[in-house]
Amino acid sequence: MTTLHIAEEVAVALAENRPVVALESTILSHGLPAPRNLTVADRLERVVREAGAVPATIAVLDGVPHIGLTRAELERVCSEQLLKLSLRDLGAACALGRSGATTVASTTALAHQAGIRVFGTGGLGGVHRGAHETWDVSADLDVVATTPVLVVSSGVKSILDMGATLEVLETRSVPVVGYRTDRFPAFYRRESEFGVPWRVEDAKQAAAVFAAGGRGMLLVNPIPAAFEMDVELHDRLLAEGLRKLVDQNVRGKDVSPVLLEHFHTASGGVSLDANEELVVSNVQVAAEVAVALCGEQHR
Repeated sequence: MTTLHIAEEVAVALAENRPVVALESTILSHGLPAPRNLTVADRLERVVREAGAVPATIAVLDGVPHIGLTRAELERVCSEQLLKLSLRDLGAACALGRSGATTVASTTALAHQAGIRVFGTGGLGGVHRGAHETWDVSADLDVVATTPVLVVSSGVKSILDMGATLEVLETRSVPVVGYRTDRFPAFYRRESEFGVPWRVEDAKQAAAVFAAGGRGMLLVNPIPAAFEMDVELHDRLLAEGLRKLVDQNVRGKDVSPVLLEHFHTASGGVSLDANEELVVSNVQVAAEVAVALCGEQHR
């Protein structure tokens, strides 16, 4: 395994069995424009601290995976053109001394290697539409299935085949648990047509489910109602985005950045506000669960 650089604050918290929350860097480097990305990075870390946990934003810098970033390193992630690194890319990036932002898959794996059990993010990757022909399935699903980390997300982006994604999660025995919801969220929209098999009402219940299960878990948290995207605007942007992907033959890990860019530019800023608020909400929940999980261990 690659040697990690763990920030002192994070290392001390882990050694003392205090709550730590992993945060990804792809949303900062590829999901949000500058300078808003740095503002959001600061906000996410502040939310974690206010909940009583320690933030650990994860990225690879000059070939070294960093678990927890300094202010200068956060600024670097938010200003440089970094590679987008999934789990398969970590070995090459580290061996060749490259710098990159970590996706859900690579963040989850690195968090586990560091000993972090809770990760707050925006949306999970999944099965892409037409995957029966393209085999385009996100590595996120396998990593969540094989890594004992609790991932908090607002479901998956509506560009994906949500039904197929949920089937894969079921096949891989990933617990999908709704946080105060009976419906699977669709990122910018609070509900999809799909239900969730289990529901919890608070962070303590979520922590108890994770502790009892002993495996990777997906806790889905709907976007706050005040920031849910209007359904007509959402459906129009989605249709336009799907056409753009086909016209430009966009596939794999480039799909989400292209789609998000279209939503951001064509929605007049509505999707940027929605994206920020859903991530903040998820990280808030993740921090509360991390705190509760530490309490669960001391019972």
